[in-house]
Amino acid sequence: MTLAQKLKQEFPTVIIKENERLDAYTYTKTGGPVDALVFPVSKEDVQAVVTWTNTNQIPLTILGNSSNVIIRDGGIRGVVMILTELNGMQVKKNRLIVQSGARLIDASNRALYEQLSGLEFACGIPGSVGGAVYMNAGAYGGEVKTVIETVEVITPRGEIKTYKNEELDFSYRHSKLQESGEIVIETVFTLEKGNKEKMAEKMAELTELRTSKQPLEYPSCGSVFKRPTGYFTGKLIQDAGLQGKTWGGAQISTKHAGFIVNVNHASATDYIELIAHIQEVIWNVYHVKLETEVRIIGEDPVPDSVDHASERMSS
Repeated sequence: MTLAQKLKQEFPTVIIKENERLDAYTYTKTGGPVDALVFPVSKEDVQAVVTWTNTNQIPLTILGNSSNVIIRDGGIRGVVMILTELNGMQVKKNRLIVQSGARLIDASNRALYEQLSGLEFACGIPGSVGGAVYMNAGAYGGEVKTVIETVEVITPRGEIKTYKNEELDFSYRHSKLQESGEIVIETVFTLEKGNKEKMAEKMAELTELRTSKQPLEYPSCGSVFKRPTGYFTGKLIQDAGLQGKTWGGAQISTKHAGFIVNVNHASATDYIELIAHIQEVIWNVYHVKLETEVRIIGEDPVPDSVDHASERMSS
């Protein structure tokens, strides 16, 4: 009996897919197959699957909206849970309570509808709320840590815990969840009563800025690298003469050098090798270490009998 079959037997009401390719779910349109892909529709589903995988010592990987992740071409062994079905929201006075699978963009729009200010900066961030908490997502001078009150999580053992903001050790593109392996289930945002017209105007301004500067017409994983102290990543890459370079089907965007776009059926390997090439060049030219903001997970593919990186690289 396969892993997916065992899961279907254990959780007959949960949607479970076997040997599903993940390129259908990622923003880069890359990623190999997973042994068992699970779509929980409730907190109880998540808790039950987490407990089951822990008890049976089966690897478990959590994905939200898969907007800031590269999944290697060999795919992922074990169970992958995609939380996009957990997307409920409710408002209680000045608090917006959002399940982890909801898109941060949708949370920002709901806040606008309710005339609650504080999430305008997030109007163009495509990731899930859970992913945004996990990495302290931000844009245009805002970060989610500034409006988070509490976060409910499920531990790797299946226990439910609630953290206050100060307990999450937020910093630039970081939270303690990156070390603890805990899964965000629900987040409470504390917002302020705002002027709907002014909020909408600000969000329209940020949307226009994003549309004009980012290569939204191609699949991508968003901003690839963290911003090194004292530098702008895109300018470093541009000044090093790398903008427009292609590697297989992946290209350093000609619109914004901080993005790598999928222009011609790129593989995850194309992305990963181009990232390594950028890091090497920037280090050699400027002695600046670029750290990835995007998560790179999964297994490498079985190597081809003939596979030369130089054959995939072009100017």
